Amino acid sequence: MSSAPSPAPSLAVDLPAPLPVATPGGRYDILIAPGLLANPAAWQGLPPAAQAVIVSNPTVWALHGETLQAALAPHYRRVSVALLPDGEQHKDLATLSLVFDHLLREGCDRRTVLFALGGGVIGDMTGFAAATYMRGIPFVQVPTTLLAQVDSSVGGKTAVNHPLGKNMIGAFYQPARVICDLDTLATLPERELRAGLAEVIKYGPIADEAFLAWLEAHVDALLARDAAALAHAVRRSCEIKAWVVGQDERESGLRAILNFGHTFGHAIESGLGYGQWLHGEAVGCGMVLAATLSAELGLVPAAYAERLHALIARAGLPVQAPAMDESRWFQLMRVDKKAQDGEIRFVVIEAPGRAAMVAAPDALVARVIRRHSAARP
Repeated sequence: MSSAPSPAPSLAVDLPAPLPVATPGGRYDILIAPGLLANPAAWQGLPPAAQAVIVSNPTVWALHGETLQAALAPHYRRVSVALLPDGEQHKDLATLSLVFDHLLREGCDRRTVLFALGGGVIGDMTGFAAATYMRGIPFVQVPTTLLAQVDSSVGGKTAVNHPLGKNMIGAFYQPARVICDLDTLATLPERELRAGLAEVIKYGPIADEAFLAWLEAHVDALLARDAAALAHAVRRSCEIKAWVVGQDERESGLRAILNFGHTFGHAIESGLGYGQWLHGEAVGCGMVLAATLSAELGLVPAAYAERLHALIARAGLPVQAPAMDESRWFQLMRVDKKAQDGEIRFVVIEAPGRAAMVAAPDALVARVIRRHSAARP
């Protein structure tokens, strides 16, 4: 009996101009366009190897896994799959060990290439596994969420969480390529889309006032998944992040501005338990608090903080922090990576379109938390 005919190969479609990222840890391109998963041109020039491993979760794999596996098949003799449990609550050392278990069982060597197919959790864990397996193997980011496409897949920050602090165990390790297929956003749950908008919104107040104004005019189009609006939002966000990371790969100075809203946001995530709020939801709320803190410090007018508050609310993100003991807020913020000698430091808006990192009196920070918190002591 003859076998069924093989499907006709996909025809390569010309790619848009790649967005380069240049850091001391490596130069690589970000590709941003619809249809990249099935476009053979997107997969040319990958690191050579006999074997590739796709790291994903069952939800994303069911949607996009076979397409990626077919795209990689012409380039690697063997393509295996490691599926991890879904969710921020699984971004830990125990789950990371599942990746190492797979690599060792499959006999993966130092040329094996890892492909991170999924959102920020998958990207962070795959990158950390790549940074540490045999002291470093290549990996490619294939982000399928808005948050991952505009933030976590770019810049080489990889980490897992610890019960006492978010992203406290990790490494700086740059990918070989980032492939943002905009079509994957069509399958994104509404809550995940809104969470991703938080990381898009942050780029306006910290680096580009014109982009902030554009977001105010187009937030409804983004929520409606307008293709042109999403393409512009992803590309502009990646341009800003690439510019920042190119100047400060290891977050010794400028790169810290990318954490606007994150000191408060990480405390929310850790305090509630990972996975209760999505990362973008916590960052959105954290930006409201950070904007208010900026105004309280006299850096921007109160109207500017209210403007950000209104945009974050329009994006459908939480603007009121959860009930949490004040002492717990400060305990968690003091183990934030930006803290020094136990002193909490916050990214604030120094002026519209420009950010800075400052310390603030605990009493002032507590007042800001109380103003925006569900807890009213």
